[in-house]
Amino acid sequence: MTPLLEGVGIALDSLRANKVRAALTILGVAIGVMVVMVIGALISGFDKGLADQLNQLGPKTFWVGRFYSAGVNICDGSDENCPWRHNPQMTLAEAKLIRSLPSVRFVALEEGTGGVEVSYGDRRTSSVNIHGRSADWVEVAGGDVFPGRSYTNVEDQAGDRVVVINAKLADWLFARLDPIDRTIKIGGLPYQVIGVFNPPPSLFGEDEEFDAIIPHGAMTKYVNYWKGWMNFLVGPTGTATTAQAMEDVTTALRISRGLRPRQPNNFSVVSQEQYLTDIASTTMIMRIVMVVLSMVGLMVGGIGVIAIMMISVTERTREIGVRKALGATRREILWQFLVEATTLTLAGGMCGMILGGLVALLIALLTPVPAHVPVSSIAAALAAAAFTGVLFGIYPASRAARLDPVEALRYE
Repeated sequence: MTPLLEGVGIALDSLRANKVRAALTILGVAIGVMVVMVIGALISGFDKGLADQLNQLGPKTFWVGRFYSAGVNICDGSDENCPWRHNPQMTLAEAKLIRSLPSVRFVALEEGTGGVEVSYGDRRTSSVNIHGRSADWVEVAGGDVFPGRSYTNVEDQAGDRVVVINAKLADWLFARLDPIDRTIKIGGLPYQVIGVFNPPPSLFGEDEEFDAIIPHGAMTKYVNYWKGWMNFLVGPTGTATTAQAMEDVTTALRISRGLRPRQPNNFSVVSQEQYLTDIASTTMIMRIVMVVLSMVGLMVGGIGVIAIMMISVTERTREIGVRKALGATRREILWQFLVEATTLTLAGGMCGMILGGLVALLIALLTPVPAHVPVSSIAAALAAAAFTGVLFGIYPASRAARLDPVEALRYE
């Protein structure tokens, strides 16, 4: 411990004696570490926010649909890149089949479209997302419907022209008027407003879109939309696991569609865990950018370490000669200068860690992104700083260790 503490003390004395020179060395390392911290905080915040939003669907809920792109959808019209084109669309009969399974509690189905005109009085807009959903949509939407209510299964099956609009559309259409029981037109047909949907907080802040949610039965009867992309959100029962329910749904659909054992599924069943895994793979580019930028900063700091340590070796040549004359070995000299170099880079790492933590805190406070610094980023940043000190400090340390004691004592 004595050589270690001695090396740290000498390095700190060097920092105090050569403030500008040391600051330039520390700056590069600090920037590299700060980049690691900030990008790591953004990625972790994004992952956490996405996981929280998925939990609003229910931790066991999974998705069933015609095609799952896993975050990438490249289609040039060929069977090779678009095999899903041959997948049959999901049907109401299949939704009923899934709902009848003993491991399934509910099936929320949805189709949607845009570009349909919505109007009330002299106010009209076509910038509304029209969602045709089954009555179970409230199980997975998060948020709440208030004032008013959502529609029932009976209203859905009958195709009643009732609608739940989101709070943003309600404010735009009705201003300060009570929206409940008022009649708006969707695609030229009257719909009675029965509720206002207040969505949960969005990952990136307030939702700026207008949304209108109507019974799926009304969607299929009255709205002109692109058919074939109905999907289901399936909720297992309290006693069934997600894996068990997914297996039951997969088996039921394969039997229903007459698939043989060796034939692949012509539908997709995707758990939340799979979705999060796929999203993480799409954010890999951000992680690569983080590594590259931090390496540039650390390299700049490392070059500074070489420069300042070479100057330190030159200034302390006589001291090295005296230490060797008194019995210091090459290993002891090498260790001393490596400790000094590592102390310099760790000082830069600590500064970068503090700055990165402050930037992440400001992002979390001033933006909707729930940025937070994971412990793994802190450990990685400090380890990178220490490694930089060792890597770039080897040459000056080895040069100091190889000095001839007689020549060193003669140095003026």
